[in-house]
Amino acid sequence: MTKQELINKLNDLEWEDFEVKEAKEDIPKSAWETVSAFSNSSGGWLIFGVKQIGQTFESYGVKKPEKIEQDFLAILRSGQKFNVTINPTCLKYTIDGNSILAFYIPVSKNKPVYFNSQSNTFIRRGSADQKATKEEIDSLYRDQTFGTKTSEMALGTSLLDLRDKSIREYRDYMSRFNSSVSYNRMELDDFLVKMRIIDRESKQCTFAGLLFFGNRDSIENFFPDFRVDLFEIPGTSNQDSSSRYSFRLSEDDYENLWEVYFECFKRLRKEVDVDFKLSAEGFGEELSPGLKAIREALVNMLMHADYFSPAHPRVRIFTNHIEYYNPGGLPKPLEELKGKDLSIPRNPILAKLFRMVKLAENAGYGLDNIEHNWKEYNGTSVHYLIDFDMTIVKFETQININEEILEGISEGISEGISEGISERFEQTFGRSGKEIHLTYKILEVNPMFSAQQIASKIGKTSRTVENHLQKLKDAGFIERKGPKLGGYWELKNGNK
Repeated sequence: MTKQELINKLNDLEWEDFEVKEAKEDIPKSAWETVSAFSNSSGGWLIFGVKQIGQTFESYGVKKPEKIEQDFLAILRSGQKFNVTINPTCLKYTIDGNSILAFYIPVSKNKPVYFNSQSNTFIRRGSADQKATKEEIDSLYRDQTFGTKTSEMALGTSLLDLRDKSIREYRDYMSRFNSSVSYNRMELDDFLVKMRIIDRESKQCTFAGLLFFGNRDSIENFFPDFRVDLFEIPGTSNQDSSSRYSFRLSEDDYENLWEVYFECFKRLRKEVDVDFKLSAEGFGEELSPGLKAIREALVNMLMHADYFSPAHPRVRIFTNHIEYYNPGGLPKPLEELKGKDLSIPRNPILAKLFRMVKLAENAGYGLDNIEHNWKEYNGTSVHYLIDFDMTIVKFETQININEEILEGISEGISEGISEGISERFEQTFGRSGKEIHLTYKILEVNPMFSAQQIASKIGKTSRTVENHLQKLKDAGFIERKGPKLGGYWELKNGNK
């Protein structure tokens, strides 16, 4: 962090990775809470020599910066006050003639991090340090087994605890969509062992194998409240919805994760435009970057969830966005995972099971792939809300026409369109002229937009927009060029 970045931080009250302490002559006791919170969350900067007064900051400086620095580092590195050794980075600045110390506390691999006793475990919530609850401490302990917990044996289980129907469907799916993989040529017993669903020696199921293929009764012996929630909510939020939900996925609809994937995907795919074509093998393929994005997000949620958490994976489909909630935090900060293209699955066996049937396109979180596909689909970004024990991924399905589309419309109006075109639309199409004109103007921004994409932007149904497009075509305002998939609408001045 540079001196200017520090000054900028002091002028910004909205941060989660930054905390100031006066610390004129001694290390304040509250500093230990912040060290614990940063270590257990996503890391952060702890600043000595600055005091917050209301919404402003004053630089008081540290009187003996060398002593404070050495004492602070010695305590963190000694392993005596804290249960683990902490190795911060220390920087010194001079602001207004005062010495300021800045310590970067990294996120720890050995959570929970606490001082004196486990009751002094803190986490970061917003810009505050809060004492962790028992459930939150349990979640931090599970992070120590990131990537290994569901690979352990579910003691007392056997092949009888797996659902034959699910295994048959999975192998059939693999033979169709990943025909060259060697697993297709294996006998069932070898297949289950090689995929680490069953342990060769003990003949017991792994937790991952049980979750993916198990009978519900068997799964619930280890995960008593096993479920994945999906809600369709008739509103833009719970507050403005006319009812709690218009659809909820029932636990009777699925037995395990393999089956819940298809139940969820069946509801999600209705939210995006899809085109079809036959593959070389004669199978129908669904083609849409939007579909790829929401499918990969669904798979990521299922294969990276913390199934030992009391929370559950959840999908909520609102009228203007889709939200995936995943219990369990990320193994590293989001930007590091994206920037380095890291592959660190929480449940590696589940990740492999999805990859082997081409439902996950890579071994990691696929964040860049998801973002690229969704951006290509409707031009909006994917939004993330990250905490140490949960992740929320949000896709906008309906864009605010005033803020995002109208700006593009004003820049994209064709030179050949006269100033009186609005009147022409009303004269041509009557009362629906204004709505049809808006459909036309959106095509000026992107002539490749589908009916469903346009519908999401003007708050109409796809059928209404399809009617608009047909009327525009009949009146000579647009003409279809190229195939349905990959084609576009050529804009004209109309012939009436």
